[in-house]
Amino acid sequence: MSAYAEEMRAARAADAEQRRIDLAAADNRRIEREKAADERAARLRAERRAEKDRARQDRAARRAARGAALTAGNVYRKGTLALVTASALGSLPAQVLHFVSISPMLLPLPLAIEGAAWVMAAGVAYADERHLPGWVRWFLRALVVAAAGFAASVNYDYGTHLPGLSEANARAAGVGLAAVPLLGPVLFEIRQWVTTLSAVSGDAEDRARRKHERTRRRQHRSVARLADRLVSAAPFGEVSFEDAFTRAWEIETGTATPGMTPALHRRAARSNAALAQARHPSAGRSRAGAWWGGRWRGTGCVVTPEPVPAPVPHPAEGAPDAAPEVTEPPAPAEVPSPAPEAVSTLVICGDRQVWPLVVPPLDTDEGVPDDKGGRLLADAAATVIRACWMTGTSVPETARQATRSTSYVKRVFKRLEADRGPRPSPGQLALVPSEESA
Repeated sequence: MSAYAEEMRAARAADAEQRRIDLAAADNRRIEREKAADERAARLRAERRAEKDRARQDRAARRAARGAALTAGNVYRKGTLALVTASALGSLPAQVLHFVSISPMLLPLPLAIEGAAWVMAAGVAYADERHLPGWVRWFLRALVVAAAGFAASVNYDYGTHLPGLSEANARAAGVGLAAVPLLGPVLFEIRQWVTTLSAVSGDAEDRARRKHERTRRRQHRSVARLADRLVSAAPFGEVSFEDAFTRAWEIETGTATPGMTPALHRRAARSNAALAQARHPSAGRSRAGAWWGGRWRGTGCVVTPEPVPAPVPHPAEGAPDAAPEVTEPPAPAEVPSPAPEAVSTLVICGDRQVWPLVVPPLDTDEGVPDDKGGRLLADAAATVIRACWMTGTSVPETARQATRSTSYVKRVFKRLEADRGPRPSPGQLALVPSEESA
């Protein structure tokens, strides 16, 4: 009995396990089915949402297209074309009946006359598009007027002779039929004018460029003519007009800065000199400065030395900057001496050039300068040597005016030539370049 009971218990346990496995499998299948159904429902919702979005976008695109089609420009252009078509259809029947009543062989004449008017009107539009000369447009307009006028005269004659109409009605019919062939070309020409003027007025930059070109050619005729010659002399496309104008300006005025001339450079130099003098008012002319200024009045130059704390830069282009520093061998350490202050000298030589010269003082190795013995002070002597070098004065004359030896003047001239290049010839003023160009 015990063995049988064990077998029954084992069988019941196996059945229970099988039922549990079957229930688990059924649950898994149900879960899979529910998951698939949820995914399918989500996919359908996404598709419906996408369809609604596409429909909304299509409606928005149609509304935008209708709005774009109903703009004033489109209505005007399309409305003009509709009126032109109506005028052509209204003018042809009277012409056809008029010429056919004369002879059936004249049937092509109305088509040729009306076609000539419209082809010439299209030619005017093509000439505007290609920017052809003005005489081409007006010649085509004359042909349009001739063809349309002839068609109008034919229609007027036909309308005034219609049978069964009173005199007033016949005249009205003639005027209406005569106006139809002229109305279409007139409307088409007005449309072309409006389109062309709108395109021109819309390009503000191009209009401003043309105005600038006209103004430049009017105000600088000689430079513009020379620039045209430079462009024509070069191979086609090699030199632009802007490059040629810059080169022509440099040839005519001597400066590459647009708009600047020698007269403007002189004005800028005078203004800078006045500004420098206003910023550092003179404390009075020294005896040496007065003597040196009197010396140079005979050459047409006025020189006014004045002490300043520091060199004053010159902002105007073409005007000289601070004078080159002229250095002397340092004094022995056992004989210290206070450094003398720099001297700013205003030099005006006729109308050739005006500039402030800031000359550092020069130490001398020829003993202590003594103005009581007729020798200039060190700062006045340095200014005289500097100005003489700039005006091309000879070494003996410079030594005499500066009250220094010729060997000392030669050494200073050599240093100036090493810093600023060759000495100018007598009577020629040297232009001191700016620090940037130097």
